[in-house]
Amino acid sequence: MSDTKKINLNTKAKNTWCPGCGNFPILAAFKKAVQELINEGIKKENIVITSGIGCSSKIIDYINLNSFSALHGRPVASAEGIKMGNPELKVIAFQGDGGCYNEGISHLIHAAKRNIDMTVLIHNNRNFALTTGQFTATSPQGFAGKSTPEGSIEKPFNPLKLILDVNGSFIARGYSGKISHLKDLIKQAVKHQGFSFIDILQPCVSFFDTREFYNKKVAIEKNKNLSSKKQAQKLIEKWDYQKDSPKAKIPIGLFYKVNKPTYEKSLLKNINPAKRKKVPAVKV
Repeated sequence: MSDTKKINLNTKAKNTWCPGCGNFPILAAFKKAVQELINEGIKKENIVITSGIGCSSKIIDYINLNSFSALHGRPVASAEGIKMGNPELKVIAFQGDGGCYNEGISHLIHAAKRNIDMTVLIHNNRNFALTTGQFTATSPQGFAGKSTPEGSIEKPFNPLKLILDVNGSFIARGYSGKISHLKDLIKQAVKHQGFSFIDILQPCVSFFDTREFYNKKVAIEKNKNLSSKKQAQKLIEKWDYQKDSPKAKIPIGLFYKVNKPTYEKSLLKNINPAKRKKVPAVKV
């Protein structure tokens, strides 16, 4: 273990998030997680972060780490390429719900299915905030934004259920209002060998202020059997991203975790003739 030396992760970039934005505590939690990971032996130069377009993606301007700014919806695909180019790196992709669950949904699905060893952190404010409040895939039905002033007729989907269905190996939900808990989730995600996914509930104070709602509803819940899909699904489906009954709670925490071969390690074995595992052809 390395010395507990304080690493300067700050930059000189001016922060342009709205005062009170839920992105600030996500930034704080991530910096704390990185500091602890470095103190535990992970080299700073081996951590790479990617982002795209949107309020969430500004985060790479405020963290002194190796980074890559991708097109809208492409941070996951870019992170995959970086990981394949150098499997020794710890790669973390930052995205908003609009960029990931709308534009970039196919990249998310296939990265999870392949079990790429990377971490995806979603800043889920449930609207396109940078473009002033259009609805996204996780906006509640009836969301009155710039593109749906009379209310969206679409029902939201549950992203955690999607990642469970495509066999992601680490699935969690966090809340920006619980920094210490979120920091611990991020650390676990980065250390996990496989595809790690955290959907972070993040209030947008300008266009969808959910602070009061989340503060009343959010509750930390532990899955005592992390390898059980049935138990994970039970926790995941406790909340459907809609408005629910007054007594219902929104569970946060680590819901599912399994260890299985990662895509890049399997690919490297297949490339090496001495270690190649022949996959039987499928007759059609």
